[in-house]
Amino acid sequence: MTPQPHILVIDDEPQILRALRAILAEKHFRVTTASRGEEGLALAAANPPDVIILDLGLPDLDGVEVCARLREWTLTPIIILSARGTERDKVAALDRGADDYLTKPFGAEELLARLRVALRHTAQRQGSAQTTVVKSGDLVIDLANHIVTRKGLETKLTATEFRLLAYLAANAGRVLTHQTILAHVWDPAEVDQVEYLRVYMRQLRKKLEDDPHQPRCLLTEPGVGYRFAADE
Repeated sequence: MTPQPHILVIDDEPQILRALRAILAEKHFRVTTASRGEEGLALAAANPPDVIILDLGLPDLDGVEVCARLREWTLTPIIILSARGTERDKVAALDRGADDYLTKPFGAEELLARLRVALRHTAQRQGSAQTTVVKSGDLVIDLANHIVTRKGLETKLTATEFRLLAYLAANAGRVLTHQTILAHVWDPAEVDQVEYLRVYMRQLRKKLEDDPHQPRCLLTEPGVGYRFAADE
């Protein structure tokens, strides 16, 4: 029998904890909760979860600090769930190691979809299996062989376009900030060149999306960065 995925929720709002317990229990997740940052850190160490859902507004520690401390010793996916909806808060949490971000109030189906992506990443790490082929609709990216096909036909990309696409696809489902992408694909010295990144994203969308103005796989997180939407 497959063990139930273990979700650790760190949030100090009782109504949110009740809602999450109900949503997750219905889908047969095992749920552990903490209402303070230090308690959450201790629980994560004592009984490592498969995914952590973390609020930013905790009574003892800022959630961004909790995220940074978790990242010192664990790669467990972290989904930020917070009433703070500003771009600065999102970027700060993502740059300190969070994988995803949902703003309260949230939809149950959207949360569950993000959890499925996070659990897939956990399973890949535990199995030591690096995904080498990523699919999104009729788009197929072979990361190992540097081949991109769309509707069965190979699409030619420049070296930089492929590096950008490969980085997004290898982190499918994760929200990647502009600065993180620029540092990994180009150089840490280029982290302020956001318009440069936008130019390359426009080029990729023209080559890979049916409608570049309404992309289905190369998604924009407004003011924050980008997310690659792969098939589940």
